[in-house]
Amino acid sequence: MAPFPAFLSEWGGHVVCCLMGVRALRLHVAVDSSTLAALPRHFPAAQLRLSSLSSCSLTHEHPVGLSGTKLACGEGGCGACTVMFSKYDHLQNKIVHFPANACLAPICSLHHVSVTTVEGIGSTKTRLHPVQERIAKSHGSQCGFCTPGIVMSMYMLLRNQPEPTMEEIEDALQGNLCRCTGYRPILQGFRTFARDGGCCGGKGDNPNCCMNQKKDQTVTLSPSLFNPEEFMPLDPTQEPIFPPELLVGDAPGRGPNKSLCHEPFYFRPLGPLCPACPLVFMVERMPGAALGIKDRPATSGFHFFPGIEMKFKNKLFPLIVCPAWIPELNSVEHGEEGISFGASCPLSCVEKTLLDAVAQLPTHKTEVFRGILEQLRWFSGKQLKSVASVGGNIITASPISDLNPVFMASGAKLTIVSRGELPHAEVRKEGRGGEKSLKIAFKQSSGREDYIPKVTSGMRVLFQPGTAQIKELALCYGGMADRTISALKTTRKQLSKTCVQAWQEELQLAPDAPGGMIEFRRTLTLSFFFKFYLTVLQKLGKVDSEDVSGGPGQGTDSLHATLLFQKDPPTNVQLFQEVPKGQSEDDIVGRPLPHLGAAMQACGEAVYCDDIPHYQNELSLRLVTSTRAHAKIKSIDTSEAQKVQGFVCFLSVDDIPGSNKTGYFNDETVFAKDEVTCVGHIIGAVVTDTPEHAQRAAQAVKITYEDLPAIITIEDAIKHNSFYGSELKIEKGDLQKGFLEADNIVSGTAAPGSSGDGVALCEGFFFCPQAFVANVLGVPANQILVRVKRLGGGFGGKETRSTLVSTAVALAVYKTGCPVRCMLDRDEDMLITGGRHPFLARYKVGFMKTGRIVALEVNHYSNAGNTLDLSEAVMQAALFHMESCYKIPNIRGTGRVCKTNLPSNTAFRGFGAPQAMLIAEQWMSEIAVTCGLPAEEVRRKNMYKEGDLTHFNQKLEGFTLTRCWDECLASSQYHARKSEIDKFNKENCWKKRGLCIVPTKFGINFAISFLNQAGALILVYTDGSVLLTHGGTEMGQGLHTKMVQVASRALKIPTSKIYISETSTNTVPNTSPTAASISTDLNGQAVYEACQTILKRLEPFKRKNPSGSWEDWVIAAYQDAVSLSATGFYKAPEVTYSFETNSGYLFNYFSYGVACSEVEIDCLTGDHKQQSLSALQVEGAFVQGLGLFTLEELQYSPEGSLYTRGPSTYKIPTFGSIPIEFRVSLLRDSPNKKAIYASKAVGEPPLFLAASIFFAIKDAIHAARAQHKDYNRKELFRLDSPATQEKIRNACMDKFATMKTMLGEFLPSLEPQNQPSF
Repeated sequence: MAPFPAFLSEWGGHVVCCLMGVRALRLHVAVDSSTLAALPRHFPAAQLRLSSLSSCSLTHEHPVGLSGTKLACGEGGCGACTVMFSKYDHLQNKIVHFPANACLAPICSLHHVSVTTVEGIGSTKTRLHPVQERIAKSHGSQCGFCTPGIVMSMYMLLRNQPEPTMEEIEDALQGNLCRCTGYRPILQGFRTFARDGGCCGGKGDNPNCCMNQKKDQTVTLSPSLFNPEEFMPLDPTQEPIFPPELLVGDAPGRGPNKSLCHEPFYFRPLGPLCPACPLVFMVERMPGAALGIKDRPATSGFHFFPGIEMKFKNKLFPLIVCPAWIPELNSVEHGEEGISFGASCPLSCVEKTLLDAVAQLPTHKTEVFRGILEQLRWFSGKQLKSVASVGGNIITASPISDLNPVFMASGAKLTIVSRGELPHAEVRKEGRGGEKSLKIAFKQSSGREDYIPKVTSGMRVLFQPGTAQIKELALCYGGMADRTISALKTTRKQLSKTCVQAWQEELQLAPDAPGGMIEFRRTLTLSFFFKFYLTVLQKLGKVDSEDVSGGPGQGTDSLHATLLFQKDPPTNVQLFQEVPKGQSEDDIVGRPLPHLGAAMQACGEAVYCDDIPHYQNELSLRLVTSTRAHAKIKSIDTSEAQKVQGFVCFLSVDDIPGSNKTGYFNDETVFAKDEVTCVGHIIGAVVTDTPEHAQRAAQAVKITYEDLPAIITIEDAIKHNSFYGSELKIEKGDLQKGFLEADNIVSGTAAPGSSGDGVALCEGFFFCPQAFVANVLGVPANQILVRVKRLGGGFGGKETRSTLVSTAVALAVYKTGCPVRCMLDRDEDMLITGGRHPFLARYKVGFMKTGRIVALEVNHYSNAGNTLDLSEAVMQAALFHMESCYKIPNIRGTGRVCKTNLPSNTAFRGFGAPQAMLIAEQWMSEIAVTCGLPAEEVRRKNMYKEGDLTHFNQKLEGFTLTRCWDECLASSQYHARKSEIDKFNKENCWKKRGLCIVPTKFGINFAISFLNQAGALILVYTDGSVLLTHGGTEMGQGLHTKMVQVASRALKIPTSKIYISETSTNTVPNTSPTAASISTDLNGQAVYEACQTILKRLEPFKRKNPSGSWEDWVIAAYQDAVSLSATGFYKAPEVTYSFETNSGYLFNYFSYGVACSEVEIDCLTGDHKQQSLSALQVEGAFVQGLGLFTLEELQYSPEGSLYTRGPSTYKIPTFGSIPIEFRVSLLRDSPNKKAIYASKAVGEPPLFLAASIFFAIKDAIHAARAQHKDYNRKELFRLDSPATQEKIRNACMDKFATMKTMLGEFLPSLEPQNQPSF
């Protein structure tokens, strides 16, 4: 959806009523330099946000109609809706530019603000802005849904800093997310703007320089996908100017002080703050008013123009007061005691002010400043820091506040309110009267960039002048209670032997404390203090590194643990084989052709589902879903919903003219009847005139339930024998004999977790919506037309689950006779769609002392949810990949699909294979540990060879995995790195590094034979242009681009003559899913066949006129009445595999890859960072796999309710997540003979390569556990995916984690004169 003025469609008309005689003003705002004015109409103006510019207007006289800015999460967490705000700052006396999330910005806050959207800086019709050009040509736009937001973040940076550093570029993009690209191509393109990031031309000292690679005389390897010299230069003088008319009025000393008031509840006072000020009056007289001082929107109790509370909690406020324009509340004053900030000062202002102070003042006077800066560094993206305020962070009293613990520990002064006093926060300087003060701040979250913290802390120690005798000690924590707390009892006892006892009493967490992670959070409090203690010793210069180590032989450099997290800008190399010399310039197969829609996507011109212009009589639909996991529906009361303005109707099962049964196996319902089987089960839908009214009406529907027993977990399903279908099994060899021959047998359990798509929009392949809608409405399929131009990302969740929405919307259209629109909010989408299947595996593996595997048995269980959907096929794929890349003579794998009361889990990139291969690498790593052999040696020893039979008896042909393995070992300098890591781990006590190399083998085909088909349609026009249509969906993978390449080579015409408009059911019927990494193979062959038909028809005219052009032959054929349209059809070899006989043809071919990853973990906090990666095969999937194996996890309550429903709670990788050293190469001279033009599937196979990071983390944990043997009795330990900070920290199992130590036991045994007197 396009987030910027759908706000504006509800305005214009009448004068608003005002409070206390304050005169109402017209709202003056500029959009892309065009100044507009408006008055509010019949909808609360303060609730309207910059959330949809499509087909709307600021007033009836001022059409806007911009759709480039996208709405994805609706809570400021993804950056897709980033725009640039510009305004005249009267305190600084200049125009300031800053980024903001349009989805959070109320319209009334934009008075005298100029808003620049992605459409306002460049266009494909005129001229691309250099930012748009570079992201498009560097392959940084794939599905394109996030591209406008990323473009605007970079554009804003360049407006303020035309020659940024790479660090500033990464910082500017901190608030933006991308699911497709893996971030590297975006950074690579934007690196060309950096003064320190351009190509060194081989003259630099970077060992990863693209020009330092080994030369091969037989082939040409290219290190770059684009030529930076072709880019337009950045010219800051050509940027749009700030509209002069917005400089007039509403400024102190420039006219009367006015207050903007919009009915019924938005008030913006101006002028000086005093007891008679309207702001004070409002706060005193209307306690229910919301004060629009802003904080991080994901924080509990936030007040970000309380838009999120209105959206997600359905709250209504009698009044919203915005104090941001009161000068005193924006002031910054420097004094002897410190710096005072007005409550409305944006955090970006606080950050800049403190950075300047740190640069100018002596170090001992800026301890507090640096602690606050460290917290702000990871607080959020620029979009939020530019509008979130220091006062908002305080007044929310968030239990996990980033800044409040630092303020509390440092003794910052806070003036609350007034009677003449101004609300302000004062941050103290240090170093008064010879006292020495040392402070440090800590924060631990699931990741670094824009992550909600689990525990935060601020710690300060003040010494008596000239001594190491403590005068004051402050230890303050967030995340350990319902507010920020100070460990008063502990600080009183200071470092006595009873300190830990007091600590444990004071920082207790109940087992059911909100946020969970009880053991992790309690451990962090001690870990943070230990880091603080080491830092104090280091700064006092009174520490011997050996004395603070973990013990003899356990690492000597403990002070490495005090270093703040620092990530260098990523260096990267991507090598691929160039096309052979002599290949025609018009033949672009094998060339790095940018996505054909990239320029349109970068300009905001690409149309997605919700960008379709609104119809005049359009209605909005909102789903009504179950709040119980398993219950009978006793009653549905819609009386309150009917009272909501704009209500049209409520849809239920009684309104369905056809069948309520739906789903692949007819085991689902359009609307629940009598019983619900999961939280999020669709019961009905409300239809109203606007999305806001639909939301209120849906939440007003009252449903009463009678609870029934619910099954939530796989363990519950096993206990209650709740399964779909019968057991699946693959068996080969003599398992009993194999175990008898084995020298060792290891048994264990692995449980790869669930993850979600985390992407926007909701469309799928056409067969499902068309057939299911026809079935619901009781009409033939030929009366249902489905069309789509592109998807905003697609990794499985849209394959079948899109029918949940499409059938309900179709029914609403059928009943009302009006166009109906439904766009799921991010939380709603994640609730009902399901995600990747969680697995549980119980394995038993037998092997020889040499590490050679002789027997394997694995029992797999998956959590399917409340319907079968694709779960059986997912389990089949898991069984086909259960051995990963290893030849095992005696093997048996079984699979059971568990029926539970969770939303139905579905397809997700990898489709069961990543879970099975992760389990395989789990037991493989345990074999290496048990045998005492290097893991890479054991893996290589068991690896398949050319011509081997798999466990499902398919012969491996064109087996290139061993080549990938050898090249990856060499290019990563594996053995040299291993030696360096061993040395690092011996020298460092609390930080450890790990290294792992992992292979992958991924079968390419649909296991259901009839899905391996595709169709295409080619229309040739008399001017020689070609309109191409095929059965695949463009979702960022460049499928349309590749189909144009196929047609261009086949027809021998330039790509400029070929165009793909959309995919639709009236051009290519009965399409297969765009899935399984096989769409290029299937649709490409169908396009080729259609081209051959056209060429055969043109052959007589080519013979008659051999020197003619393509246009000559086409017009001649037309004049001879020869058909210039043709269909193409392709059917892949039939799948004949049978589980009963464990034989038959299954996969058309396999894709292979290898990755080597190095990581560093912080044993005290569980933090980790990827030092380096060397991968043979692609990167976008790898970064998504990084999220799967280290970050992402769908978390459910015991009652089956999803906790992680949006970017505030469900985190995907960010720009800062990618490895510091990122090397990617494609195996050369390995054409695929079984696909069109030697192409090879790389959509899903590389995802599993990110498991190398998971096992590198496990390798680092092994080193940490070996150091603390007193607390670890077992060499083998279980680490389930994802390897989050919590799991890493808990697995390290040191004395802090056990909480069985006294502080005196782990603090160094220093001489009295060297130890601070606590």
